Amino acid sequence: FIIATHNQKKLKEMARILEPLGIRAATDRDLGLTLTEAEETGDTFEENAYIKAAAACRESGLPAIADDSGLMVDALDGAPGVYSARYAGEGATDADRNGEVLTARGECAGTVGFAPRGASGFGYDPLFLVGDRTYAELSDEEKDAVSHRGKAMRLFADRLKTYLDGHPAAAVD
Repeated sequence: FIIATHNQKKLKEMARILEPLGIRAATDRDLGLTLTEAEETGDTFEENAYIKAAAACRESGLPAIADDSGLMVDALDGAPGVYSARYAGEGATDADRNGEVLTARGECAGTVGFAPRGASGFGYDPLFLVGDRTYAELSDEEKDAVSHRGKAMRLFADRLKTYLDGHPAAAVD
């Protein structure tokens, strides 16, 4: 699977979660390709992930996975969330919007801390508290068990297995 990201830490996390399924995850650069950066114009994280995955799939001809996530703070009415002008983009055809799509959503309730804690993870991990510890204070296994990405990837893995069981010709060697 091509992972539609240039974030090596996100790739590492997704590859670790997909590996038990026998799926090799790689970026365009790992495969000697240069994909166009997809414009994230969706109203939701799922839509933006779909936009990125569909673009990577179209350009590479490979099955693609993408992730989009961020902070949605109750005290800010869900901001920062997802910004920007919306829709499928200039020149999109019905064929561009159709096809077999598997999506999965994962959520992790938590709080935003006042000061960074912990040495692992990336992005907001040192500030995002789950219980009394930040993502950056958790081991990879602990984070994968509770994180939005871990939950989404496990659900995606289940949905992919169900899909592949029903479409044997699509199975990955």
